[in-house]
Amino acid sequence: MAEGMPSDAAWMAHALCLARHAAARGEVPVGALVLDPAGQLLAEGANGPVAGADPTAHAEIAAMRLAARRLGNYRLTGCTLFVTLEPCAMCAGAISHARIGRLVYGAADPKGGAVEHGPRLFEQTTLHSRPEVTGGVMAEEAGSLLRAFFRARR
Repeated sequence: MAEGMPSDAAWMAHALCLARHAAARGEVPVGALVLDPAGQLLAEGANGPVAGADPTAHAEIAAMRLAARRLGNYRLTGCTLFVTLEPCAMCAGAISHARIGRLVYGAADPKGGAVEHGPRLFEQTTLHSRPEVTGGVMAEEAGSLLRAFFRARR
């Protein structure tokens, strides 16, 4: 990491802020952000399926859509995606299609995750692109936020 560049934990803390904003709107607390290849913040996203009546409005998708618009390219080659929860199969597929270079996520998702759980999408030989993956960054904080959100709804 270049001197003066924020750490993975600093970026994940930013994504957790986005997740808290999602929770305040009644959405599952997941936040995401995309850094450009130089490590600068390009786009942010938070879960929004409920408000948007859109099952695809996951934080990762929102952040990647905005990043692609800002770059004027559907390929996000060399970009880094931070997300507070292990991506699901839909989001992992989109990450591969977008050619994200690096994925950093917080909490593991044994039920719905598709990176280290479930289909382990990035291990499939049919994928055209696989990001470098770093999991477990601020996992306890991300997991606590999710547990508190669902506990309050039971």
